[in-house]
Amino acid sequence: MNPQPLRLSPGKKCDLGEFDANAGSEAFDKDSAKKQIKKNAVAIADLARRLYAGHRRSVLLVLQGMDTSGKDGTIRTIMRGVNPQSCQVVSFKKPSEMELDHDFLWRVHQAVPRRGNIGIFNRSHYEDVLVVRVHSLVPEKIWSRRFDQINEFEQLLTESGTEIIKCFLHITKAEQRERLQARVDNPDDHWKFNPQDLAERKLWEQYQRAYEDAITRCNTRAAPWYIIPSDRKWFRNLVVSQLLRDRLESMNPQYPPAETDFAGLVVE
Repeated sequence: MNPQPLRLSPGKKCDLGEFDANAGSEAFDKDSAKKQIKKNAVAIADLARRLYAGHRRSVLLVLQGMDTSGKDGTIRTIMRGVNPQSCQVVSFKKPSEMELDHDFLWRVHQAVPRRGNIGIFNRSHYEDVLVVRVHSLVPEKIWSRRFDQINEFEQLLTESGTEIIKCFLHITKAEQRERLQARVDNPDDHWKFNPQDLAERKLWEQYQRAYEDAITRCNTRAAPWYIIPSDRKWFRNLVVSQLLRDRLESMNPQYPPAETDFAGLVVE
């Protein structure tokens, strides 16, 4: 049985309240899921090697979600075994002065994976229609135009040979509370905890509305959104790993043919 992410038809309005953050997990158990994740990791590593050798196309995995939704954990789990030379992870934090002096996509375009590589965005260009909106960092007339600009940007990437997989890691507010509390209670996890997370948590509803608009406005056939039920970490990892494996298999990367016939060659 294949775990399935939740999908929204392009053009349909997104209402995150209609999506169960545990949907589909009841059909699996934690132990069997972990075994499948390991199998997927082996397959992904082989496919990534072929993608790198072929040097024709690339993959961009975009991970978005509320604080504690598991972006770091997902990356750490599903990319085990992949050659670091062929995979780059970029975390988009507060833009620098240099980045603010350019258009909002300037820093993003520079981070797009080169041919043969898998790129992972831990947060992404969508921060510029999420955080800036919730905190009123730019006027609505500016951030609202960015939806179309993002669609055009993603269309350019797909036409240039980049497969885009956009995942929204969907958790409930109750689950976030438990994860934040766990960080507070465990001294070894204090480095993960930022008091600012509590301030952001108070803006939960505003972020949910911002995500709904971003998913609705930027859910295209070229770059669709996948809503990943993420209240159970193991199921989240299973769904994303299967999604990445399936996309790579559909791309069917191949080793390039030898430029010379080496038949009969003996290395002395």
